[in-house]
Amino acid sequence: MSILLKDRLFPIEPSTRTLARQLFEKVENIPIISPHGHTEASWFSENLAFDNPTDLFVTPDHYVYRMLISQGISLDKIGLKTDGSVNDEKSNKAIWNIFAANYHLFRGTPTRLWLNYVFYNLFGLRKPLNSETSEEYYDVIGSALKTPQFKPRELFKSFNIEVLSTTNSPIEDLEFHEKIIKSDWNAKIIPAYRPDNVIDPDHENFVENIQKLGDLTGENSESFNGYLAAHFARRQFFKSMGATSTDHGHPTANTENLGSKEIQTLFDKALRKQLNSGEAERFRGHMLLEMARMSLDDNLVMQLHPGSFRNHSPQIMKTLGRDRGFDIPLKIGYVEALKPLLDEVGLDNRFSLILFTLDESALSRELAPLCGVYPCLKIGPPWWFFDSVEGMSRFRRSVTETAGFYNTVGFNDDTRAFCSITARHDVARRVDCAYLAELVVSGQISEEEAHDLSYELAYALAKKAYRL
Repeated sequence: MSILLKDRLFPIEPSTRTLARQLFEKVENIPIISPHGHTEASWFSENLAFDNPTDLFVTPDHYVYRMLISQGISLDKIGLKTDGSVNDEKSNKAIWNIFAANYHLFRGTPTRLWLNYVFYNLFGLRKPLNSETSEEYYDVIGSALKTPQFKPRELFKSFNIEVLSTTNSPIEDLEFHEKIIKSDWNAKIIPAYRPDNVIDPDHENFVENIQKLGDLTGENSESFNGYLAAHFARRQFFKSMGATSTDHGHPTANTENLGSKEIQTLFDKALRKQLNSGEAERFRGHMLLEMARMSLDDNLVMQLHPGSFRNHSPQIMKTLGRDRGFDIPLKIGYVEALKPLLDEVGLDNRFSLILFTLDESALSRELAPLCGVYPCLKIGPPWWFFDSVEGMSRFRRSVTETAGFYNTVGFNDDTRAFCSITARHDVARRVDCAYLAELVVSGQISEEEAHDLSYELAYALAKKAYRL
């Protein structure tokens, strides 16, 4: 029994559906630009086979395990170990069986769309996943992973990925990116400069990370000017490894333009771990402006991903650490928050800032008007909780009338789950083609314009926005 419909996600009305299908057929197989994500360069540098279905699809994917946790399934039963130990094969099969038995929980979610796509197209599995088919799925996927064509480099090639960006801390040595560059494998896998752990004074290892930053660069990172010089040096190193962007995951979009004495005082207090929450926010805000200033010099595109209450559960944070699925969207503002930064660099054509949001109410109220006038601003695609069929559709309807299509940047898959990249781009291309078909049928654009736009949204806008 098939688990994928050919015309999935297209409009129900027959003529509009036909046009959406025609648009999609022209972009379905064009190369993938993946300019922002969280895969590991080591996978491609070492090119070792993925171990088993559980490690590939369940334990690393917070989209999967947060749903299981929400239904009362304990951490240990889904392989999230608090003692740092590794699951054995027996445990991996048990975890997979729990996942399969609860696969119905994902009905109507983008996670199920992505997984069904991968199961169907990558592994040839046609039966629905459930308790009865669990063992078959595990064996088929497990056997496939042992073959050469399922090693990371071969999958990269078969996925038709033109460029893939990872996300990396300034204190990483990028050894795996360097190995890829020096190898005879011709693939473009580049880092993005993600300095949160050396910019956020609330990070538990902030002081230690600042020391490492100084050690790596030979700069005196305990003085503010030396700290800035260390950032710039690491950005240059990232550029030498192919980086074209930076990424910032701040709690808010607040920016500050502080005087030299005030920022030095805040920095000194940060190194002594004496900042209160308001001071920490001001320091982060000023550093966003400093990063923007550096972008004028080194041409790195800036991304801002604000508005997440990260690590919401202190128990999970204590036992499992950061980024384990307990991150919740917050309501935040952009218009007043970004004004200090925009006052200084907002009209400078050398600067480019891509804005993301987890607050959909801000899309039409703030982001579309801001990005519809400031030449430095672009609206990032639906992110995280809104990387979904309805989220993408709401996004287009919220921003297009004010900002148009060309003040957006195409699609980011933004994933740790490597095998889901093609599935995510498939969904995005289908949703965009459906929206374009509706615009044609309603007389807002021509069919020729829709074909041009389908290519822009699937490929060209991302390549241009990220300077790839």
